[in-house]
Amino acid sequence: MNEMTRLAADTDAATPTEAAPRRRWGRTALMISLPLLLAAVAGWFWLTGGKTVSTDNAQIGAHVVSVAPEVSGRVIEVAVVENQRVKAGDLLFRIDPAPFRIALMQADAAVGNARLQVNQLSGAYQSRAADIGAMAADVGLAEENFRRQSDLLARGFTTRAAYDSARSALASAQAKRAVAVADAQSARAMIGASEAGGHPQVEAALALRAKAELDLRRTEVRAPIAGRVSQSERLNPGTLATAMLGSVSIVGDGDYWVEANFKETQLDRLRIGQPAEVEVDAMPGRRLPAHVTGIGAGTGAQFSLLPPQNATGNWVKVTQRVPVRLKLDRLPDQPLVSGWSAHVTVRVAG
Repeated sequence: MNEMTRLAADTDAATPTEAAPRRRWGRTALMISLPLLLAAVAGWFWLTGGKTVSTDNAQIGAHVVSVAPEVSGRVIEVAVVENQRVKAGDLLFRIDPAPFRIALMQADAAVGNARLQVNQLSGAYQSRAADIGAMAADVGLAEENFRRQSDLLARGFTTRAAYDSARSALASAQAKRAVAVADAQSARAMIGASEAGGHPQVEAALALRAKAELDLRRTEVRAPIAGRVSQSERLNPGTLATAMLGSVSIVGDGDYWVEANFKETQLDRLRIGQPAEVEVDAMPGRRLPAHVTGIGAGTGAQFSLLPPQNATGNWVKVTQRVPVRLKLDRLPDQPLVSGWSAHVTVRVAG
């Protein structure tokens, strides 16, 4: 029992002696590593500081086309669904063509009627031209009779009344010929050709027919660009489509950009062409290469619906943001969505 007590006492006496050097070494390592860590962090900031500017106020942009019909009418067919991919020229929806077919038939009838009227005017002109020939013969006969009566009166073989009658007949024939010439000229003017070579009345009818035919083709509303259909829930068979009022939207494929809103204090070294990296929030960990393609000419506040009026007594200075456009150098395999949030870092120094 005494031997065991002595061994325990010897062990307790040796433990503090061995632990002391370990504690001193730990404190020394801590004292050395902390300054080294601070120096490393400071060195990293010194090496990278001022070489980049970044912002998380950025969004993915894409061309969004609002498709509106050019004629009004009742929708009878919808050929697309939400988020469907379409190519340029694909049918989106169809408007009832029946009223436009009727309008085209009426235009065809108007063209035929105009041509008929032109033919009638041509016939009237030919009739007036024939009247001129007949009146010319009457004038020739009246002139011969008047000369005969003049000779007879000079020789005393006729009366003054006969001479006056011949002179009056000549004047009447000449007047009728003048009227016939004027009528023929008027009829010729009515069938006169326009600068394009046709009759104005026929050309006007043809123009109305072309418009009616164009309106009929416009009852089929097709995609102006390739992309994905959006907001198609507003389209249903039976709804009334109004001309020039957007019915469906298409988000264009392939042409994406980033709209980054940098603070005005970050623009002093931003230049067009500088390389950048874009990290989309929806694709964490993936950095997309890009470059600056444009710097806005005004802040976002200047293009708002109600721009701020700083010439007031309660003006408060607020750091403004300027839109900077970046072009993605390489698109990811995953489709992008217009409006996604992103973080942009632009390298402003080598």
